[in-house]
Amino acid sequence: MTVISQLFDQLRRENRRAFIPFMTAGDPDSATTQRAVARLVKAGASLVEIGFPYSDPIADGPVIQASYTRALALRPIMTSLLEMCSAMQHNPDTASAPRVGMLSYSLIHRREPARFVADAAKSGLSGLIVPDLPVEESAALRSLCAAAGLDLILLVTPTTPRDRALRILDACSGFVYCVSIAGITGERTELPASLIDQLGWLRCQTKLPLCVGFGVSRPDQAAMLRPHVDGIIVGSALVRQLDRVALEGTEVALDAIENLARSLVSALNT
Repeated sequence: MTVISQLFDQLRRENRRAFIPFMTAGDPDSATTQRAVARLVKAGASLVEIGFPYSDPIADGPVIQASYTRALALRPIMTSLLEMCSAMQHNPDTASAPRVGMLSYSLIHRREPARFVADAAKSGLSGLIVPDLPVEESAALRSLCAAAGLDLILLVTPTTPRDRALRILDACSGFVYCVSIAGITGERTELPASLIDQLGWLRCQTKLPLCVGFGVSRPDQAAMLRPHVDGIIVGSALVRQLDRVALEGTEVALDAIENLARSLVSALNT
């Protein structure tokens, strides 16, 4: 059983839902990323998604794009990003929440898949999310991940045909990343009414945990989703707080991140 599977088993026994925050690796620098993750774990994060910055956005909205741009300004290399993940694995303030890497397949391909998966496992990552890898072409990476004890988490969107969604569910491990909207990442005032029906159908098709991302940003949304999901994924609403570093300082930004995280965890598990 993988680390992520063990986590969700424990959450189910405790009747709790997973709060999964997203942070960009290296925005605005490595030290701040690690401090932000520590604050998120302190606030109750179950699992942390680490975004590997990439110059060509896949489904990222303006907030995540800006975060990637800030991180890329420091010209990071893959080795330094993996070293950052390794540091979090060995830091007691961050190690208790497993981490998964979110990245483009082109970054994996450039490093060479077998080498990347081995390095990712060594750095303490427990899974990978590769949004631009079609399920039809995922078998090789799935095999490498399985051999290394990593989960390969795949995405199902509102526009995914149901026959293809079934193939994705068969290939997925760890949890299913349920995209709430047909569009890019970013905060939304409302989630689609059809989302609950989509989650109900997915629940009938798989025993894997269902976690909703894209657009989830507020405590009332977390509370609304609680009966239907195993977890929520929140990115833009948290990452946006890092805009404050330049004007108000790092501590103000980190306090805002922790406070928002606490409000989401409370709504999700009340």
